[in-house]
Amino acid sequence: MWSTLTRAIAGRYAISTRSSRLISANLHRKMSLISTSEPLETYTLKDGIKVIERFFSLPLDYSKPEGDKIRVFARNLVPLRKAATPEKEADLPYMLYLQGGPGFEVGMGSARYLASELHERGYQTLWLDQRGTGLSTPISAELLEPKSDIEKAEYLKNFRADNIVRDCEQIRQALLDNTDSADQKWSIWGQSFGGFCALNYLSFFPEGLKEVFLTGGLAPIVDHPDPVYEKTTNRVAKRNKIYYDKYPQDVKRVRSVLAHLESTDVRLPNGGRLSPSRWLQLGIKFGESGGIDAVHEILFRAINDLELFGKLSYKLLQSVQNESACDGNPLYAVLHEAIYCQGRASNWSASRVLSRDHRFSWAHAKAQADTEPVYFSGEMIFPDMFDDFTALRPLKGVANLLAEYDGWGKLYDEEQLARNEVKVTAASYIDDMYVDFDLAQETAAKVKGTEQFITNQMFHDGLRRHSKEVIGRLFEISRREYD
Repeated sequence: MWSTLTRAIAGRYAISTRSSRLISANLHRKMSLISTSEPLETYTLKDGIKVIERFFSLPLDYSKPEGDKIRVFARNLVPLRKAATPEKEADLPYMLYLQGGPGFEVGMGSARYLASELHERGYQTLWLDQRGTGLSTPISAELLEPKSDIEKAEYLKNFRADNIVRDCEQIRQALLDNTDSADQKWSIWGQSFGGFCALNYLSFFPEGLKEVFLTGGLAPIVDHPDPVYEKTTNRVAKRNKIYYDKYPQDVKRVRSVLAHLESTDVRLPNGGRLSPSRWLQLGIKFGESGGIDAVHEILFRAINDLELFGKLSYKLLQSVQNESACDGNPLYAVLHEAIYCQGRASNWSASRVLSRDHRFSWAHAKAQADTEPVYFSGEMIFPDMFDDFTALRPLKGVANLLAEYDGWGKLYDEEQLARNEVKVTAASYIDDMYVDFDLAQETAAKVKGTEQFITNQMFHDGLRRHSKEVIGRLFEISRREYD
């Protein structure tokens, strides 16, 4: 539950629904949102999808709307078979897609794959590169130079869900304010972290929403990450047990690889270090369909390399490097724990919580019999990642400053969520390793009008792996037709 802030929150963070709406109204009156007067770039894909590339100039800091601006990108896909004329195109309602993360953009491939199911239901779709990702003023170490660590930390505080949602509201107003009042709302789809953003949207700007769909996105409503990692650690342990039960020979193989990595300075193709900790981070894949088998395949190749050559091959190292997006999407690592914080510091929560469980410790396991399994970690960010990952090293000081920061603003308004009038339809996965099911159910009970498709036959990637079924079930539930 939301607890009283430990200190007064600076003016840059809205602390009430009313103040958020006032900021939105003032910005709408003052700002010219389209960043260029040139015609929008458009083209048509071979399956009859019109693409409109949209850029918006928006405030870095919404408490200072006349201050520094960032450029935010959204790709608009329009199914021409549903929009034979400009008038019919204008009548198509919008579905805004909010990507998982934090810190990930939406590629054209992902958009096209999911868009067809949404287009068939009469929507045009808008695929947002959330601020700091993709084409939306992306974040990386070299692009933050020559700022000091303190300046970088201050800058990055503006890239959480609250400001992503403010960006969305400004874009909605720019696209829909010239339409009839009944059509000025839009629907949104929140996948994973996109659902965290959707709950922020429901908290502070519900008047802009027609309907909300969530997939693995019922965010834990907490004020710091410890309760999250206490729950997900148990989920990760369960997946480790399944892994080692399926591949019992991997107990000794994992230990052999970890011993090799501890005794040898192994460098990845981009200069990153393959430490024992980084190897165990492959466990993030345990939360995906087929992830356990994928990790086994990587391990099997590693053991083959060591037996043949006494070292790991370039191909193996390349495979391990490619399993993490932290080098290309550093915002994911830098702000990962901050997405849970409201008035409290994270203080490297995952590292603290996991350190209490010896099953995840190579330092502990190596002193035990070689039949003792070492557990892989899950979706967690650790301080040593800012030593092991090439692109994270320059951000180590920034990450420490953000981990110690306890002035994070309010992300959710539980009173508003309790009186919510926007239809919310969610897919929840009982065995979700990333967004804990029990915490998700606590959130569902707090958001009035939420109905769910609940399954133990899918993982967190259900929307991608079972798109037709998941989207179909959610739209069926959204009709709110009862026996």
